[in-house]
Amino acid sequence: MPARFMGKRIVVKFGGALITKKDEQSVAHTDIISNLCSVVKSITEEGIQVIIVHGAGSFGHLKAKHWRLNEGYLPDYEQSDEECLSQLDAVEHVRNDMLKLNSIVLSQLTDVGLNPISHPPHEWASNLGPEFNGTLERFASEDVNTVHVSFGDVVDVDDERKFGILSGDDIVARLSIELSGVESLVFAMGGVDGLLKVPPHLATVDDLIEEWSPEVAYEGVHQTEIDVTGGIGLKMTRGYLVAKNGVSVHLINGEYPMRILDFVRGKTWRGTTILP
Repeated sequence: MPARFMGKRIVVKFGGALITKKDEQSVAHTDIISNLCSVVKSITEEGIQVIIVHGAGSFGHLKAKHWRLNEGYLPDYEQSDEECLSQLDAVEHVRNDMLKLNSIVLSQLTDVGLNPISHPPHEWASNLGPEFNGTLERFASEDVNTVHVSFGDVVDVDDERKFGILSGDDIVARLSIELSGVESLVFAMGGVDGLLKVPPHLATVDDLIEEWSPEVAYEGVHQTEIDVTGGIGLKMTRGYLVAKNGVSVHLINGEYPMRILDFVRGKTWRGTTILP
């Protein structure tokens, strides 16, 4: 018997680097996704509805980078690979790759007894940034067992660019600010416990920044060779925007998803909180 919806919601961003293998085209970390979904199930049993937005990782970024999709339509850009003959071909391929990753997340949610509903952005959103066009009413149901799922995607743009990449970080910002009852936004990250003072490969346990505001210096690694959105900098900017709107924002290592559950239950947890 599902718990009764208590009017509380949490938005969780599954990072692309967390749920996919960054060095292999379109390979998911199914074990990590499964563990995350089990924790989502536990959160719903507390009467809290969970909304999930996931990143692209190797399902979207590698091909999007190769075809410069983040720059929009480039009429003189000539390129080809084994699958695509043009940028417009690549747009469809990336969208289909994202649907494949999305289907893996949906399948794992179904396996733990939840009712996931997918909202592919290219079907309902257009334009870019935190003020993208698209109504969020589709995410507002009151069945705690229903988990709405969306993701970063290639969407249409209403100018000469024709298309562009709408980051999942922009989607979680809008959801967290505009949906009623959202109390927290959690960025579930891969390979790090939160925001660090130094690059991850140099960090010790003492380099975790437990509380962050814009005047606090940090060093994140932006994987420019594959990333076509804004990396950690975009997360912090959008997270700060959400925090200023009265929603608590946290960065937690998604490889230890019980930390997310500990946070929800008010227990001690390890990670970073963005201060308003």
